[in-house]
Amino acid sequence: MKKIKIIAILILVCALAVVIFQNRSPVQAHFLLITVEMPVILLLLLTAGLSFALGLLAALFRNSEGK
Repeated sequence: MKKIKIIAILILVCALAVVIFQNRSPVQAHFLLITVEMPVILLLLLTAGLSFALGLLAALFRNSEGK
């Protein structure tokens, strides 16, 4: 079972490395009046992190209302 877990982690790390190397080109991101140029992978990571944080906050508020 431990070997399967290690193999799965290695496959995920390799897939992540492929995504990172294929998304190094810069793009322009527009938010309200701000325009920023950054690599696609950074934009993806920021979007995922912000989405995770907002989901976590929503879950915390939902749980606190029930008490």
